[in-house]
Amino acid sequence: MSRAQAESVIKNIIREIAQQCASRGQAVSETLVAFMVKAVVLDPTNDFSTDKTLTRDDVQKLIKLCVDKLMDTKSPSLDTIKMQVFFDMNYTARREFLEEHHRIMKSRLMPVMREITDSRARTRDELDSLYRKIVSAVLLQSGLGSPTDINVVREATAALQSVFPQSELGAFMQMPRKDKERHLQELTAIVSGIRLFNKDCGKGGEGIDDLPSFLNEGIPATTHSLDEEIGRVQETAAQYAALIESLAVKAQKPGADVGLSLELLRESLINCRQAEVFLKVLLSDVIRSADQVEQLMQQLQARLEQLQNTVQSKTAVPTAQVYPQFVHLSEIWSGFQDEMVLLSVLTNILNNLDAFSRVHRDLFKPDIVAPFLEEAGEVRSDQQRLEASSDPAERVNPADFRDREWLFPETTKNYSRLPVMYRGYCAWALVVFDRLLIPGNPSVGILHYRNNYFIFSSRKAAYEFANQPDEFIASVANAARRSPELIQILELHSQFAALTPHSQSRDAGKMIEKPVTKCDAQTETDTHFMDTNIVKSYEWNEWELRRKAIKLANLRTKVTHSQQTNLSNLRRDNVAQVYPPKDQETQTKRDGHTSVPKPSVFYAGLRGMGMSEPTDVDKLDLTVPVEQQVLGSNNGRPS
Repeated sequence: MSRAQAESVIKNIIREIAQQCASRGQAVSETLVAFMVKAVVLDPTNDFSTDKTLTRDDVQKLIKLCVDKLMDTKSPSLDTIKMQVFFDMNYTARREFLEEHHRIMKSRLMPVMREITDSRARTRDELDSLYRKIVSAVLLQSGLGSPTDINVVREATAALQSVFPQSELGAFMQMPRKDKERHLQELTAIVSGIRLFNKDCGKGGEGIDDLPSFLNEGIPATTHSLDEEIGRVQETAAQYAALIESLAVKAQKPGADVGLSLELLRESLINCRQAEVFLKVLLSDVIRSADQVEQLMQQLQARLEQLQNTVQSKTAVPTAQVYPQFVHLSEIWSGFQDEMVLLSVLTNILNNLDAFSRVHRDLFKPDIVAPFLEEAGEVRSDQQRLEASSDPAERVNPADFRDREWLFPETTKNYSRLPVMYRGYCAWALVVFDRLLIPGNPSVGILHYRNNYFIFSSRKAAYEFANQPDEFIASVANAARRSPELIQILELHSQFAALTPHSQSRDAGKMIEKPVTKCDAQTETDTHFMDTNIVKSYEWNEWELRRKAIKLANLRTKVTHSQQTNLSNLRRDNVAQVYPPKDQETQTKRDGHTSVPKPSVFYAGLRGMGMSEPTDVDKLDLTVPVEQQVLGSNNGRPS
């Protein structure tokens, strides 16, 4: 089956599950359904294999199991999954939330800004209408009052006219669109600063809310609510942990009736731990917001005092001095607005989280669990557990292990910042007591095994885990398959990549550690790249060209032209070391000659034979041949 076909099948399954739940009166989101489908497939008790294609019967079985789980109204596990999905879809890190908020506000104001920048007003009525639109845009951008309030509009118009009179509309119309948008931003900042300064002086500020006062009241109230909720959740978790420990021991006896469902107790404890994690995330954001508000308050007070000193008892102030201060004042107020929006979102998430913890509170009401708590004995909080295990006698002795590496505070740098596994919960308790979430104590010692760090609640837990670490790690993974909500709580996304939450891709490392994912990728390179054609020796500065020309002119007057460089041409006394010539002799060829035979010819009969007979002349060649001459010379005889 191709990837596209598999995705189509999954979408059809999710759609079918959502429709069946809706027909039963329970509306569920597709995100929750998708999470539940993956959770059901991962559960080994359901006998689904990810290596084979689902048959028609497998699909029907998967749909039925998911619908049954989603329709279970008394399942703390389902509440935990809903809580995780809700938080994942609604919570955003501070920086990303503010960036998204600014982007949305800008997109909403874009039609108004475009109407101003694209205007082609010519008549007086059209110019008046354009000016009113600019006033409305300034009010909408600044958020300082409603454009429908006549008093706010009058004050904003007066402030705008002192900065941008209507007579300058002609020059504004001639600007390019980008310059118009930038000019409107500057006008908004300056006008907002003027109105804020007038509010501080008691001469204006119509429609401007006192955001610093609201924040000074809202942040402590939200912090107090979060502290109370965290305390209540921790107290409930401590009770559930004590009941699980007590009833688990009792259940081991044959024929024993524990009276309460251990499975529901474990699911309820997981729900409390997840709520505690989310509440602490919200609390850290609120504390950071409080610090930011305190800094903004200091900046606001300093800026207002500086503006008072600048404009005090002066009829006219240079714009170069006062306008930048108004812009800075507007930026400070924008910071207050951001903190107000962020606090509102965090408060809304806090109020909605309580709805995902009602099931276990209804199942285990105080009057129901009170007799079992008395039987269990002392209910220890997380802090009390840590104090009890901080005894030096509970500390691990590294000498008891030969092939295990133990870390301690006095021997390890940044000991408290080590990335411990399972979010700091004891790995031993997760297996021995079946998904019992109790915190580990760093004082006992941290086990470094296969590039992971494990923390434990007691010396006994540490020793038993260290003797069989692989078995315990595999058991924790199996427990997470039976309770998929543990994957996010224990930060096991590297082992279960299919259940990685959406928020992790948006902001890695805020609540959960980013998993390591790999994929096959290919890159394609161009066949022919564009030539840069950059001339390295090009120089645009005429003075640099003149300096180079002087260098070249000086080089022409030097004796050793080929031995000079650009850095040595200004040196007058140049000395070069040479080797003196050596006395050498060469053998040359001597001049020689050879003797050739001397021609010798004898003519006979020149005197004639008498008058009665004709003369007969004979020519005789008496020249000695070369061979005889050489041979004769070699024999020592004359030729």
